[in-house]
Amino acid sequence: MDVAGKTVLITGGASGFGATAARRLATQGAQVALVDRSADAVTALAEELGGLAVVGDVSDPDTASRMVAETEERFGRLDVAFLNAGVIGGQSACDDTFDLARYRAVVGVNLDAVVFGTCAVVPALRRAGGGQVVATASLAGLVAIPGDPVYTLTKHAVVGYVRSVGAQLAGDGIAVNAICPGFADTPLIAGQRSAFTDAGFPLLTADDVVDTVEAVLASGQSAQCWYIQPGRTSEPFRFRNVPGPRAGATTAAAPPDDVMRSAHGG
Repeated sequence: MDVAGKTVLITGGASGFGATAARRLATQGAQVALVDRSADAVTALAEELGGLAVVGDVSDPDTASRMVAETEERFGRLDVAFLNAGVIGGQSACDDTFDLARYRAVVGVNLDAVVFGTCAVVPALRRAGGGQVVATASLAGLVAIPGDPVYTLTKHAVVGYVRSVGAQLAGDGIAVNAICPGFADTPLIAGQRSAFTDAGFPLLTADDVVDTVEAVLASGQSAQCWYIQPGRTSEPFRFRNVPGPRAGATTAAAPPDDVMRSAHGG
């Protein structure tokens, strides 16, 4: 995808993957709108890049609506949304250390913000004639991470949401995909960085991750979840289908599409 002249909105845009993506895409001619709760950092980066700064809590649906409205007001359109904001869980799921407020905060930033953000940007992408959404999930969305089950929960949810919404919106010319990085050298792991380096464990760089964001934008695919690991070429993860139902000794046909769209049961 040639981003020259395109408008790209990035949540979590003041640091890490978001800031690296903003700088790279801006050098390629994109107009960038950056969303972050760190007012000083996001304002400084937006000024550096000639972009728009939106200060707010991405777990609040009002922030999602406002970031799209301000982006369209400033640049006249929206073409790409990189829904990247995220926090670590940092707690067990079911013991005396469980913190309800922290749980709500993690779910709010890692999951609610992707849902609210997607719902807010889709009408703007339709007005632009189509576009792309890229959400930051994690390898924790593809495998179990026993050390942080709440974080893992949110990232599994993002993977399921992207695969479903991406298939739903493909006919509208809107691609929705996710990136699933392994451990990366960003502020999120600042407190544990020495443990990784002491163990000789390779970390991704923010540039590694943004390389994959660009590959996703160029792919023309939707409803895909791209894994990112050091030393490997990123590509969509290949999910196995679950076995279908059986009617006697014969495999039953798949449910009709309209049933799948309206079904709520398990």
